[in-house]
Amino acid sequence: MAVLCPFPVHEWPEQAAKLGDGTSFSALLSFRGFHFLSGGCAVRLTRKINAIQPSATLSISARAKAMKKKGVDVVSFSAGEPDFDTPECIKVEAKKAIDQGFTKYTPTSGIPELKEAICDKLKRENGLEYKPEEIIVSCGAKHSLYNAILTLCEEGDEVLLPLPYWVTYLEQIHLAGGKAVLVNCDPKTLVVKPEDLRKSLTPRTRMIILNNPSNPSGVVWDPELLREVAELAVERDLIVISDEIYEHLTYDGAVVQSIASFSPDIQSRTIVINGVSKTFSMTGWRIGYAAGPKDAIQAMERLQDHCTSNPVSISQKAALAALRCDSVLVSEMVSIFDHRRKLMVQSLTSIPQVTFPVPRGAFYVFANFSPYLGYQYQGQSIDSSMQLAEVLLEKAHIAIVPGSAFGMEGFLRFSYATSEEVIEKGMTRLREFIKELEPL
Repeated sequence: MAVLCPFPVHEWPEQAAKLGDGTSFSALLSFRGFHFLSGGCAVRLTRKINAIQPSATLSISARAKAMKKKGVDVVSFSAGEPDFDTPECIKVEAKKAIDQGFTKYTPTSGIPELKEAICDKLKRENGLEYKPEEIIVSCGAKHSLYNAILTLCEEGDEVLLPLPYWVTYLEQIHLAGGKAVLVNCDPKTLVVKPEDLRKSLTPRTRMIILNNPSNPSGVVWDPELLREVAELAVERDLIVISDEIYEHLTYDGAVVQSIASFSPDIQSRTIVINGVSKTFSMTGWRIGYAAGPKDAIQAMERLQDHCTSNPVSISQKAALAALRCDSVLVSEMVSIFDHRRKLMVQSLTSIPQVTFPVPRGAFYVFANFSPYLGYQYQGQSIDSSMQLAEVLLEKAHIAIVPGSAFGMEGFLRFSYATSEEVIEKGMTRLREFIKELEPL
């Protein structure tokens, strides 16, 4: 049996004796932080990895897919991706890249023409001036966030994280050794006020992470409130990471303004995160990017050098085509999302005691189901949003992400990145489920 041990084998009896007579080697290894895995090999996981939680959104989506594979008719509202196919004009360029042999390594930070196109996009759509050396292309916006947080967050640094937060922010802060300071929002509007951010500041505060529009709430930051946050960041010398991946998915006339656009001072301390996944239905292509001060971007590139090297060459050509594609394609998708949004809002509104702000961005509704905690379904108690999501999946065959994954107990996140037929079927099941709930 091969084992990995923190001390020489000849010391095992001595070490075991310290724990008491009869202690087995397996117990000794477990005590020392080792765990036996398949094949009889023992490995010790790091504290940072042990502290990391799996993604609730990905886990629930995977469970729903597994149930569907077994023939269970699961209605899934868990997916964080558009259900549309990638536009044909983008796929054509990817196929062309393959045929032309564009299948080798590229520069770590992305091909020059894609970085130029990103600069053009940021200037045209966001009023932001960047040079190619201030851009890095990564393996999805999540990878861009990881690069930024690991590069700019030191051990013990505090990071202000407005509630509700996207699940991955918290875990990436932990990986960097930082401390997430959760900033409460108004439970009815799910809006965080700048004064609440200010109250959360300490001498150790290093960074603020913003998501505009928000996943999971669909809230779009009011430009004036955002301006106050920008002024606070400049005043207190804070770094801002601004995740703008849903910027084009907006409704009811909502306007998304990048926080970096308010002044040169705020731009010089902001890392803008974006990508092609949501806007162009390219989640699996894995292309995200970050724009920011040259020194920070070059440091992120050094990190990426030793993690992934370049993003996929073919996907970079596809992303280049996406940034140059007809904007009508995007507006047509947003129009369909808007119809679905209205249908889901209408359906959830019909459920007694459930409240939520009408989303003006992204493709989620974040609804407060707290009044139904403390109930039971067919003898199964429901005391948390996780238990509610579990019972809904097992009994009603509806996949929904619990609010606890986003830092807000009692809420559920519904994705309307699915067909109107699926929304109607799922909402019918949900209403029937609620009717069968009984007080404990």
